[in-house]
Amino acid sequence: MPVIKTDKPAYLDVEDVNIFEQSVARFLDDNASREETRRWREQGSVDRVLWRRAGAAGILGVSVPVEYGGAGGDFRHEVVIMRELGLRGAAGFAVPLHNAVVAPYIHGYATEEQKLRWLPGAVSGETVLAVAMTEPAAGSDLQGIKTTAVRDGDVYRINGQKTFISNGLHASLIVVAAKTDASAGGKGVSLLVVEPDKVEGFERGRLLEKMGQESRDTAELFFNDVRVPVENLLGGVEGQGFRMLMEKLPQERMVIAWQAMAMIEAALEHTVAYVKERKAFGKRLLEFQNTQFKLADCVAKATAARVFIDHCTSLLIDGRLDAATASMAKLWITEVQAEVVDECLQLHGGYGYMSEYPIADMYKDARGFRIYGGTSEIMKLIIARSL
Repeated sequence: MPVIKTDKPAYLDVEDVNIFEQSVARFLDDNASREETRRWREQGSVDRVLWRRAGAAGILGVSVPVEYGGAGGDFRHEVVIMRELGLRGAAGFAVPLHNAVVAPYIHGYATEEQKLRWLPGAVSGETVLAVAMTEPAAGSDLQGIKTTAVRDGDVYRINGQKTFISNGLHASLIVVAAKTDASAGGKGVSLLVVEPDKVEGFERGRLLEKMGQESRDTAELFFNDVRVPVENLLGGVEGQGFRMLMEKLPQERMVIAWQAMAMIEAALEHTVAYVKERKAFGKRLLEFQNTQFKLADCVAKATAARVFIDHCTSLLIDGRLDAATASMAKLWITEVQAEVVDECLQLHGGYGYMSEYPIADMYKDARGFRIYGGTSEIMKLIIARSL
């Protein structure tokens, strides 16, 4: 029985979404056992073949329009994937990044020819997507990127370095933010699509060692005079990249918030089960008032977070979610995530510190949520600007 006592929201409680939820659950039951997710952590990535299996199961490109090979779904279907991955501790399989962060740049802004060229592979799993924004000296300040893309006849020459790139090891199509006009600030940023197998001068750096989320392949990428055809300029018009990034960041922050929400639910379910079984001084841990009060506080915060994210998701589906509200969702839910996971680990006692228990992985994984996609401090800045 779910720990968070909220009714399934109307936007999720529809037949096709419920059927899809069952399908995703079956796929993950078969491919994302606890043993498998531990193996992913040890090797630093999921297996490449799993992407193709997910494509065959209809889990990739679920929001891509039917005419480009997708299922024609929407963010509700992405929510299903994020929750099912999170509840199983399998969020290192970065399908939400592929589906709900990168693919929307293509089906939202690409030319018709580009969509026909790139989207079918993203749906089948033959293509793994990544987006390369962050650089060693530019994180939240996207106008400060140094990577350049200089027009040279019928190609662009890309030079620069990107870091902290999720799907960096397996990505076969990378949306790269670069300056096509270094003197124009944000108006000089464009998005170019790099297909690593088709270019020279592209290098993947080492897999970066992280304190958590070890199974998500995070890498450095190097562009050394990489030549891409002008046809790979996303949308076909220079200088539109910063606008595209700003328009899609609210959904990216909702993706992060939903992944955090799923972890909150998983942490509480594991912890309630643990304190019902574990005994101390002849009593179950759940019988101690301290345990009851700690869990009551966590469940109250988690329930408020769930109601708020459902509200924000309804706004997103209706096309009414603004940047400030999306920032509130990411800020609030990731901060609650940190508090709840910490309390849940404490209630596990010494076992919570052992890697064999899922709560230990959650504790490590949770820390990054308040950083990537915009730090909590940046979220506060965006909210404050809306006042």
